[in-house]
Amino acid sequence: MSTRTAAGGNSSFSAPKRQLNRVPYLPGLDGMRALAVVAVMIYHANHTWLGGGFLGVEVFFVISGYLITLLLIGEHERTGRVALSKFWMRRARRLLPAVLTMMSALAVYMALFKRQPQGRTRGDFLAGVFYSSNWYQIFVGQGYTANEAFVPMRHLWSLAVEEQFYLIWPLVMIGILRLGRQRLPRVALWLFGISAWIAFMVGLLFAGGDVATTCAPDAMNGYWMLFGRCVSINESLYLGTFTRAGGLLLGAAFAMVWRPMALLRGAVRDKGRQLDVLALLGLAALGLLVWKLTLSGDGHQTGIRFDPWLFRGGFFLTGIATLMVIAAVTHQRAAMGRVLGNPVFNWVGTRSYGMYLYHWPIYQIIRGQAGVPMNLTQWLWAMAFTLPITEASYHFIETPIRQGRLGEWMRGDRRPRTAAAYKRRQRIAGFGIASAALVGFAGVSIAMANNQCVGQIECDSQAARGPVLTAPPVTDPAPIDSSAVISSDPAVTAAPGQTTVPPTSTTIPATTTTILQNQAYVAFGESVMLGAKPLLDGRGIITFAEISKGPTWELEQLQLAKTKYHITHGVVIQLGTNGTVTQQQYEDMLAQLTDVPLVVMMTVKAPKPWIDANNALIRALPATHPNVVVLDWEARAAEVSGHLSSSDGGIHLSDDTAKQFYLLIIEQALGLPT
Repeated sequence: MSTRTAAGGNSSFSAPKRQLNRVPYLPGLDGMRALAVVAVMIYHANHTWLGGGFLGVEVFFVISGYLITLLLIGEHERTGRVALSKFWMRRARRLLPAVLTMMSALAVYMALFKRQPQGRTRGDFLAGVFYSSNWYQIFVGQGYTANEAFVPMRHLWSLAVEEQFYLIWPLVMIGILRLGRQRLPRVALWLFGISAWIAFMVGLLFAGGDVATTCAPDAMNGYWMLFGRCVSINESLYLGTFTRAGGLLLGAAFAMVWRPMALLRGAVRDKGRQLDVLALLGLAALGLLVWKLTLSGDGHQTGIRFDPWLFRGGFFLTGIATLMVIAAVTHQRAAMGRVLGNPVFNWVGTRSYGMYLYHWPIYQIIRGQAGVPMNLTQWLWAMAFTLPITEASYHFIETPIRQGRLGEWMRGDRRPRTAAAYKRRQRIAGFGIASAALVGFAGVSIAMANNQCVGQIECDSQAARGPVLTAPPVTDPAPIDSSAVISSDPAVTAAPGQTTVPPTSTTIPATTTTILQNQAYVAFGESVMLGAKPLLDGRGIITFAEISKGPTWELEQLQLAKTKYHITHGVVIQLGTNGTVTQQQYEDMLAQLTDVPLVVMMTVKAPKPWIDANNALIRALPATHPNVVVLDWEARAAEVSGHLSSSDGGIHLSDDTAKQFYLLIIEQALGLPT
């Protein structure tokens, strides 16, 4: 996503020795960038379209390691030294203008149109400015697989990895070059070995199996506890600078033994056709990896499961396949450089940095939050915005600054020659002043913004801990018949004990405070129920619900509730959204409620592999438990499908309509007046 080499024209076999240290422009590398950035943009739009498209970032890492090392070696051969200040200034002029433009435009957009997430994105802005986004995301748990939140700068993690490499690698190269350039082939072997060792360590540290979406004392697989914080192991391996340095080092190692201008004087000068075949094999391998590998998917029994093939060699194989292509596109007698350097690929490749920068926030603005798959129409609209913005950034910001024209203009070296040019400069200056003022306003707005919840689940969790909403007082429940029990299985409806429930005669006091001190209806659930907790509490149904909890937690809450409340009216239980629940775990819950006349077991709904098995167990419970009825949430949720969350496949209640409906069907199942 970074370096385009300086143009240098064609070179022949008879090139003088003094030109061997020159790095020519290699259009085939821009073609590789084009393929990589398109793969990433497709993956970011919809993971199901190209499950391994994120590997395009690894391709960028290898290319960057190769080119940066070539440039450093070439400079040292020409001048006998590496000018660090000039190198870092070139990198800053290449990378900073576009990223600062993107962040400024995003800040203005949020200040004007999307103020709620401002406080939450404050850290992202700071991390983006200081190129530490990857470590910030690891620390706050904003991993690559996290859904829901509005995270318009999540993609900056890879730029942070590259910038950290650009900061450190020249210092390392100075030490290597002082050993003598004749030792570069041996150093290349060491770097290759280090890259292989990194791949081995990533595979060793990788946490296989199901990983819960949040860590807990009984769900620590996939997490480290560092300084009192849960840190996702696999997310850290994916985002970390050291664990992702393998691709950069592979590229650097290859640059020490495969220099474009020197190839035509060596033994491989006539191996163009063989290298083209090698490149075809490399492209085929990359295509297979991008098609077959994934980052993560649903767990088998709970949470998510990361792809072991990716972390146990997938990144390393991607790097090797990338080197196979680089070997051909940097050889001037191979055809692959011309094929991948065609005008279309060249145009995309030279603008790949801007495309990468701008596409992700545009995606987020269109779909509202991470994790929502885009459809084809949305993606085309996103491209309709991304491409012209990228082109404008490339022509009016990136290129002038990289070539130094902006500095000349500001110093007065480029004076306007005509009145029209003078007026144009005045308009540009006025636009710049107005833009700076607007960005300043946006910066203050973000700095002063409150840290509000972002995402339905988080906001529901926050609301559930707030004041209880008022609701009509609860009166004596009427007898419940089968119409109050919703089940998609006719056999379940006719199960013994399900059609009627003995009425209770105790009157529940009108105020919630009194209910809490005496007898009560009680509900136990997960994050779905958490969304309606304020309404349930306000209706007199004491609700215990929490994010990403399972049977152990619900059983503990049930036992705790029995010590605090005299449960004589009824209980609602929704258990099984977050993972597999066994028959025995359902039995353990119901064993605590044999003296309760009515237990409403709600089915669960989620696009997860364990849902069908859990619901089958739930629907069979009335056959052996006369006090149990089944409320089929999985079936009834279709009635409010347009009001359920889109980021997770419709699991959660996304608005008041869904929450009121959820309360209503529970009231019906309990026999309460609605």
